[in-house]
Amino acid sequence: MKFGPVPLAEASGGILAHSVRHEGGMLRKGTWLGLAEIAALGASGTTEVTVARLEAGDVHEDEAAERLARAVAGEGIRVDPPFTGRSNLHAEAAGVLVVDRGAIDRINRTDPAITIATLPEYASVEAGRMVATVKIIPFAVADESLARAAAVGRSIRVAPFRPMKVGLVATMLPSLKQSVLDKTRRLLEARLAPAGARLIGEERVGHTAEAVAQALARLRKAGAELFIVFGASAVVDTADVVPAGIVAAGGEVRHLGMPVDPGNLLVLGALGDLPVIGAPGCARSPKENGFDWVLNRLLAGLAVTPGDISGLGVGGLLMEIVSRPQPREGGAPVEETTPGRKVAAIVLAAGRSSRMAGPQKLLATIGGKPLVRIAAEAAVMSNASPVIVVTGDRAEEVGHALAGLPVRLAHNPAYAGGLSTSLRAGLAALPKDADGAVVLLADMPGIDAGMIDRVIAAFDPAGGAGIVVSTVAGRRGNPVLWSSRYFPELAAVEGDVGGRSLIAAHADAVAEVELGEAAARDIDTAADLAAAGGVVGGT
Repeated sequence: MKFGPVPLAEASGGILAHSVRHEGGMLRKGTWLGLAEIAALGASGTTEVTVARLEAGDVHEDEAAERLARAVAGEGIRVDPPFTGRSNLHAEAAGVLVVDRGAIDRINRTDPAITIATLPEYASVEAGRMVATVKIIPFAVADESLARAAAVGRSIRVAPFRPMKVGLVATMLPSLKQSVLDKTRRLLEARLAPAGARLIGEERVGHTAEAVAQALARLRKAGAELFIVFGASAVVDTADVVPAGIVAAGGEVRHLGMPVDPGNLLVLGALGDLPVIGAPGCARSPKENGFDWVLNRLLAGLAVTPGDISGLGVGGLLMEIVSRPQPREGGAPVEETTPGRKVAAIVLAAGRSSRMAGPQKLLATIGGKPLVRIAAEAAVMSNASPVIVVTGDRAEEVGHALAGLPVRLAHNPAYAGGLSTSLRAGLAALPKDADGAVVLLADMPGIDAGMIDRVIAAFDPAGGAGIVVSTVAGRRGNPVLWSSRYFPELAAVEGDVGGRSLIAAHADAVAEVELGEAAARDIDTAADLAAAGGVVGGT
């Protein structure tokens, strides 16, 4: 490829290297220059431009990006059309990303012009999420280099989640409150939901190996395909209650401990070919921990070996633990807390569902759960705290649909005045020390805790990211996270609108997080509900 400045009269057939403004508008970099483009530039006084010219054996950046993306894409991967030398790869279904690290490294070492970046190995992904991107750096790449990179072959795939039947065993001691066990079950159900897995039974038993063994046997007979055991006290040895119970049930303990913090005290076992996880105490918290890493792989049908677990140390320090109970103190594990910014969640659930022509859409159900509960559970499972749910129309029924969830209800008596009134009600209910709030719409069932956490992770007001906006293919959607500095302006918005005008007014403070189709998919009509597999739950 030839690259450099040329007189405008000699630029025909070249690719414009840098955007150039002219009287009629803007010619962007990457534009093929023809007679019309040259005339427009000449009329504006341009006499010289920098262009790239492809030579024999060169492949244009877009063609090269798409060819390589299709070469590496394996099962469960969708390749988007290329643009500006880039081709993005997306998950076709929810699951776990499986990446051949060695293959990706070989591609990136083929030629500096060729790059490919992926999400971390074994990342849990939802349908539509971007999992990798191929970017060709210059306007063209040598066909020989491209061929060598593409020859590496399929190296990225998504192992889809399977709708597994899960059995839960929870041991009890006098020091362990029933409310802790109730919350543990709720959080586990929320963790299983994105995978389509379900809890088919829970056994609450005494804290003995024999009781654990008997509970596992009952759940196995009931058809469980995966077993999760929460001990009332931390596991400190392979002869301790939980691992001993697995062995007493006829199973085996394959590994105790993992180099992931939080998550150190995990037990990996098996009953025949059925996996058993002895959950660490941190799995009683909604925050991501080593338990999630192992659980998600198993839910996707991927084998987890002792070698896999021992290889998780690099990147395994998930957060600084300020304090935790000593393993030998016994009793219920204390939830770890992380220092840093306090981000709350506001779930807007006050609308009248006027486009549903009768039913209150937030009481409609998908998979047996009301829409409003799906949204609230996602917020509860995320790193946002507290979770405020703003109610309005049919507030009592909406509140009933949220029974048992650790959320705060904020009623908006002026809900008929539109979205802005609910925003004000939610902002007024926030704790004074909240550094920010992520605002969610209760009619977007595709938004899960992982997506909310990705939005929260991008929040960095000190670094210029005071507003974090979700996007789908570059288009803005929901949820949106707002720094507390914008709360007064949000509260001053009028009418049936959110903060769109403020996002435009503070463009320099906006960070975007690509979430895929879920960021734009809401339930407005009966047709939307049916397309999402839902049914009317209220009249």
